Amino acid sequence: MQRAVSVVARLGFRLQAFSPDLCRPLSFAQDLLRRTPLYDFHLAHGGKMVVFAGWSLPVQYRDSHTDSHLHTRQHCSLFDVSHMLQTKICGSDRVKLMESLVVGDIAELRPNQGTLSLFTNEAGGILDDLIVTNTSEGHLYVVSNAGCWEKDLALMQDKVRELQNQGRDVGLEVLDNALLALQGPTAAQVLQAGVTDDLRKLPFMTSAVMEVFGVSGCRVTRCGYTGEDGVEISVPAAGAVHLATALLQDPEVKLAGLAARDSLRLEAGLCLYGNDIDEHTTPVEGSLSWTLGTVTSGCPSPSLKKNVAMGYVPCEYSRPGTKLMVEVRRKQQMAVVSKMPFVPTNYYTLK
Repeated sequence: MQRAVSVVARLGFRLQAFSPDLCRPLSFAQDLLRRTPLYDFHLAHGGKMVVFAGWSLPVQYRDSHTDSHLHTRQHCSLFDVSHMLQTKICGSDRVKLMESLVVGDIAELRPNQGTLSLFTNEAGGILDDLIVTNTSEGHLYVVSNAGCWEKDLALMQDKVRELQNQGRDVGLEVLDNALLALQGPTAAQVLQAGVTDDLRKLPFMTSAVMEVFGVSGCRVTRCGYTGEDGVEISVPAAGAVHLATALLQDPEVKLAGLAARDSLRLEAGLCLYGNDIDEHTTPVEGSLSWTLGTVTSGCPSPSLKKNVAMGYVPCEYSRPGTKLMVEVRRKQQMAVVSKMPFVPTNYYTLK
């Protein structure tokens, strides 16, 4: 049995921040890549575009990766995460469908409450991680990873057909909305200027539909992938550029790309599908109940000014403070097992 651990290593070496299969420089025909509604907006703001899971996305802007990372921790940053798969599960049997695919208790979610959950296969391996929200509008709102888009969609569509053939009331719709993530300690302050709803009543992992800076029909969910307070805004594609432009009018807000997103989530101890969890990892193994035996994610931590990583080790070596040797580019380096998250999370919860 192995267990997932976090590792803080000595300065002096670099760990790869991205899965090489998911993120790489643009090197083949642009027309083969998907583009978000903000593609031209990114170019106009100096976005350095790379290939990520079949999409053309900004890895960073004019600011360095480290500057973007630290700005998010101290102020707030705007991320384009429109490459994520957004779906609506409708019908009176929507909960039955979702609970047949994920490990979470969807039936117990309150209206507009969401939960992190996992698609799993017959062997208990993780097919993807996702967020499921039980909306007050009578459907489930599901956000899952771009790298698993086709796999996740086929999984849900197959189950929809299976249940429909049994006479069940269920349906699926893929949303073409953009998805913007505003993350950082001042995110709520910035967003409050553009909404009439009181964001103090919107705690972590809850959502509401509202008008945001003049764009109607936006679903605002208090969540994110950085460990900071923040929101993800599902916005009609036609309003995405207007909303992003409005948010950038506040000096607290800067654009940030994939590089900062990855180092921020790693500091927060959040798993990346394909790196830290996959079909060979079960939820119990992984330390959410998730666990491991190799280094799965790693990068220099701009906040701690140390190198950090997540990985799998035998249980007897998983206690915090345990010293380990890790191999980086064929060289042995000293590391120590640490509690996660590396940087304390700052999610907004009702006290």
